[in-house]
Amino acid sequence: MSKKLTRRIAFVAGPLLFLIIRLLPVEGLSDEGKAVLACTVWVALWWTTEAVELPVTSILPIVIFPLSGALTIEQTTSSYGNPFIYLFLGGFVIGLAIENRNLHKRIAYKIISVVGTGEKRVLLGTMIATAFLSMWISNTATAIMMLPIGVSVMNHFGNSQPFSKNLMLGIAYAASIGGIATLIGTPPNIILAGIVKESLGYEISFLNWLLFGLPFSTILLLITWFSLARYKAQERNETQELKIESLGKMSVAEGRVALIFVLTAFLWITRSFIWNKLIPGMDDTIIAIGGALLMFIIPSGEGKETLIDWKAAKKLPWDVLVLFGAGLVIAKGFSNTDLTVWLGNQFSLLGFMPKALILLLILAAINFLTEITSNTATASLMLPLLITLGASLNLEILPLMAGAAISCSCAFMLPVATPPNAIVFGSGKLKIGDMIRAGFILNLTSIMLTYLFIKFIWGLIF
Repeated sequence: MSKKLTRRIAFVAGPLLFLIIRLLPVEGLSDEGKAVLACTVWVALWWTTEAVELPVTSILPIVIFPLSGALTIEQTTSSYGNPFIYLFLGGFVIGLAIENRNLHKRIAYKIISVVGTGEKRVLLGTMIATAFLSMWISNTATAIMMLPIGVSVMNHFGNSQPFSKNLMLGIAYAASIGGIATLIGTPPNIILAGIVKESLGYEISFLNWLLFGLPFSTILLLITWFSLARYKAQERNETQELKIESLGKMSVAEGRVALIFVLTAFLWITRSFIWNKLIPGMDDTIIAIGGALLMFIIPSGEGKETLIDWKAAKKLPWDVLVLFGAGLVIAKGFSNTDLTVWLGNQFSLLGFMPKALILLLILAAINFLTEITSNTATASLMLPLLITLGASLNLEILPLMAGAAISCSCAFMLPVATPPNAIVFGSGKLKIGDMIRAGFILNLTSIMLTYLFIKFIWGLIF
């Protein structure tokens, strides 16, 4: 069946399933709970099939939740203004300013030059630079930024195989892996924090996630590099080794962006044990928006313009922010009705299986589901369900949800799985078989590593 036909069928099936669930009697579930379930099924089907564009589906709850009785209009729309959405918005603005002033290139070239200039060292340096940028900037923007640098490096080395192929894979994979390290690095992390705060009343701070996510990201990045570097590099003389492009002296504007970036990161990291005691109202969202405001109002030192203007800010991924809101409103629907209890009773049938096996199956299912669906949509859909599943099967809910959020960022097999995969596949240096072979191994590796981290590391930090 063609993708176009699948979308047409799903376009009709979504509202039909909504009506069927609303009209049929469901034992043990209230009308409000049925309304949330029906709305969620409709949104989930359109998300997974992309029957309409993702952001269009994401605003569907604003209409169908209030009209079906799932939630009031006030409850529905308030989720689209959640503080975590503004945390990510502030991070996006800072990332755009870094891109606008070419600071990302300086960071990338500096890291590559420090690591070394042989093939495998350049591969490692490129992956480290990509991962570091992805900690603060969207993985899509990071991949777009790093692709020209990677192509330049490949041309220097004569487009030799397998170096060129592995360099492209390294950029794609590092862009996804790096985002796991910080709370603002990838949408699933923010969705996790928002749903946990909304449904469980628990705050995941920037620092706590960094202490958990950075070691995970570092280990997975090194494993990925070892996997990609298992080839015999061509011997080269000194004149063939990579000479890093000189970007000249750092401009005033670039220096000011770097200063605000470092200050914002410092405040995020130290907020929970320094600034909360001095300024009780400060949180990660205020720091992010504060950093963004500084980018808008501080002069660039190069004429009358500021470090970033609203024209540049129009490139913000507003669609992703709307997706966040949809995920949060679904979570609110679950927690505000008896749907959670009802689903818990259905999931309890899995109780005969060992907990470790259930956990691994959940992580694997989410990992491979993300190969064909948006990681943001997957996180928005699955995280509310996991609150119920964890409670019904007596699993630790927070580690389970954290593992699921990480799994949403670990799809390495298909070009359609993540924007970085699609971007490097478009370079023409890769065949789909190259990505599937390398990605399948990394998918399995990431599942096991995620399991070990949430089993043994989570409790040491949270």
